[in-house]
Amino acid sequence: MRRASALSDMPAASLEHLQLPDQAALRPPFSTHKPRILILYGSLRAISYSRLLAQEAARLLEHLGCEVRIFNPEGLPLPDGAPATHPKVHDLQKLSEWSEGQVWVSPERHGAMTGVMKAQIDWIPLSVGSVRPTQGKTLALMQVSGGSQSFNAVGQMRILGRWMRMITIPNQSSVARAFQEFDTDGRMKPSSYYDRVVDVCEELVKFTILTRDTSDYLTDRYSERKEEAEKLEQRVSLKSI
Repeated sequence: MRRASALSDMPAASLEHLQLPDQAALRPPFSTHKPRILILYGSLRAISYSRLLAQEAARLLEHLGCEVRIFNPEGLPLPDGAPATHPKVHDLQKLSEWSEGQVWVSPERHGAMTGVMKAQIDWIPLSVGSVRPTQGKTLALMQVSGGSQSFNAVGQMRILGRWMRMITIPNQSSVARAFQEFDTDGRMKPSSYYDRVVDVCEELVKFTILTRDTSDYLTDRYSERKEEAEKLEQRVSLKSI
């Protein structure tokens, strides 16, 4: 009686599409293959600290049991500057489709993420037919800065991750004065910055393992179920005319 009373007090809702949480759907058997992680970085410089940080993250993620791919943005055309069949665009989109989680690493330039970083994100489509390629994938964010610590780039990328319906983990990394944090071999020195990178990688792996088998259910939305039902009803009505 209590449930019926609660539902009767929601006249704006389409009750046939309003579903109670399904605990069984949230607890499927875990996949046993390695988590698949794609890393993007946002600089083409010969000495690129975002690339070095991406490589450091890749080592950590592989140690934590992941299969990792790093995309090299060199040669990637500007969005709309080439067809989606361009080899670099095709490679990026296939890697994004392959991945179950991603790491975005950008320098901060003029108080923002770089154009190189944004171009890669813009080439990843929001939808392909009825499929949203990034929906439900996990995402970790990192940035490097030449000066004092800032969170402008990770903040912007967090907005983009939400827009692309990715599960963006709470933790993030911002490495200040990055030129001081890497040795001559390109390896990150021990520091609190490095410790935070480890934190982010650990958290990404946990969230990916936890959500990859339930991402379809986690991103199943009332508004979209209702919209699809209305479209189906219209198609049936047209056929009956």
